[in-house]
Amino acid sequence: MGLELSIPPPPFAHLLRLSDDLGVFEHARGTTTWVENGYCTDDVARALVVLVREERHPPARARLASGCLAFVEQAALPDGRFRNRRARNGQWLDEGGSDDTVGRALLALAVAGTHGTKVQRRRALSPFEAAAPVYASPSPRSNALAVLAAVEVLGATPGHEQAGILLERAAPGLGRMRCASSWAWPEHRLAYANALLPEALVAAGAALGDAPLLEEGLALLEWLVAVESRDGHFSFAPVGGWAPGEPRPGFDQQPIEAGAMAEACLRALEASGDARWARETHLAAAWFLGANDVGVSLFDEESGGCRDGLEPDGCNANEGAESTLAMIAAFQAARAAEAAQTAARSALRTSAAGTVAAPTQRSAAPYVR
Repeated sequence: MGLELSIPPPPFAHLLRLSDDLGVFEHARGTTTWVENGYCTDDVARALVVLVREERHPPARARLASGCLAFVEQAALPDGRFRNRRARNGQWLDEGGSDDTVGRALLALAVAGTHGTKVQRRRALSPFEAAAPVYASPSPRSNALAVLAAVEVLGATPGHEQAGILLERAAPGLGRMRCASSWAWPEHRLAYANALLPEALVAAGAALGDAPLLEEGLALLEWLVAVESRDGHFSFAPVGGWAPGEPRPGFDQQPIEAGAMAEACLRALEASGDARWARETHLAAAWFLGANDVGVSLFDEESGGCRDGLEPDGCNANEGAESTLAMIAAFQAARAAEAAQTAARSALRTSAAGTVAAPTQRSAAPYVR
């Protein structure tokens, strides 16, 4: 069913509706922005990433990208941490966010620092270079985000000192595949944004030229795909995670899982050239369109938003920022995978016709066109 679904262009209408001059509001009631709940750096950082990855920058999106970058800049603290919670009036409500907030902020700054406008690149790299050398976290997902941030910058600027330090600091904290066990996952249970971990292993292996690490990342991602697949579609770990012996399918399944899976499979495609990863990228994006355990679409075509979770009898009707941004990221990944496959087929036809095609130079990070 998943491969029969055409992935639409990434929709930005609802994201713009969730936003104002300061940033992206975290929650919505239905399609109505819940402004009283304020903003968080986690979601503003996610928004910055998907915005600057687009080739076209209509005025409204360009303004939002600039506002999101300013938000992340203002969240930065002198000790390398980032504040997370912010009220509607602009007042910061915490002294520092979680380790994941740090990882998300670093990744957003890295992507803006490599794909943004000339001014955005200069602005983004300044706080990135201040925070990267002092980064430290025991959290595997924060370390995964930090690895992806470092690889993003190193892909554009080989030898970048602060990004190299960040990669050295974060990569050892990803966790490793349990090769001698039927439970290969580095944790006792699947938690959240699970595909981030194998994606970071793949990215680190490719960036470091470490073939065993790259193969381990690909093997762990293949294992996760097998565990989270059912009847030809993805069946993701629910809120609260999943471990062997617990019921399947589990609910509520979260859009962040599908978004992370799509991005990880695209990374695997670009690192390995194996076309099977294009199919898995498409299937992860198709989860939003009904290729899931309930057979319902989480994509609201009228609003352009994404519903907040897959439930046994349908969807959570709210369309918050995290869900909508995960869907946009998944659609971007699926379309990038399709473009990569089209380019590969064209290169094969050219080669078969007797012309040697020039090698494609890829960044270590996806979405570079």
